[in-house]
Amino acid sequence: MIPKLPNRPWKVLKSEQLLNRGTWMNLRVEEVQLPSGSIVPEWFILDFPDWVNVIAITRDGRFVMEDQYRHAIGETHFELVAGVIDPGETPLQAAQRELSEETGYGGGEWRLFMTLSPNPTNHTNLAYTFLATGVEPLGHQHQEPTEDIHIDIFTREEVQQLLATGQIIQAMHAAPLWKYMAESPL
Repeated sequence: MIPKLPNRPWKVLKSEQLLNRGTWMNLRVEEVQLPSGSIVPEWFILDFPDWVNVIAITRDGRFVMEDQYRHAIGETHFELVAGVIDPGETPLQAAQRELSEETGYGGGEWRLFMTLSPNPTNHTNLAYTFLATGVEPLGHQHQEPTEDIHIDIFTREEVQQLLATGQIIQAMHAAPLWKYMAESPL
């Protein structure tokens, strides 16, 4: 049996807010002391809201995915439906809203599938992945002005091929899909 790790928190000696963008992103720098006594004079932390991802599978076993251009890397790739949890929303409510807004799909059976930290070294948020099975088209896309999302419907084999060939490079999307493939035999 794998033992539970003891928490070994660092002591914050000083904290300074460098950038404040409200609920979207904040940046701070902290001076911290490790349990060993070592002091790190500058540790940068990005405060982001929590995120959701959706592995959406239709009644006939097809995966509802999307492709988008991502400006930071200058490329378009396949992704899961994903987004930010708005203030006052539960992760499930945010996941259902994002699927509806980005694809027009909804309904089905929903369960929390996986929770990951995008980067526990310097990000404060979590990414909640939901598995939604039996989804169906219920409406139309309602994209935000900053979105240019194209809907893609794939078989399981096609999603496996996308993963194997590096066409799904968003780590918070690839990890839950690989887990799904490993835990859900044909």
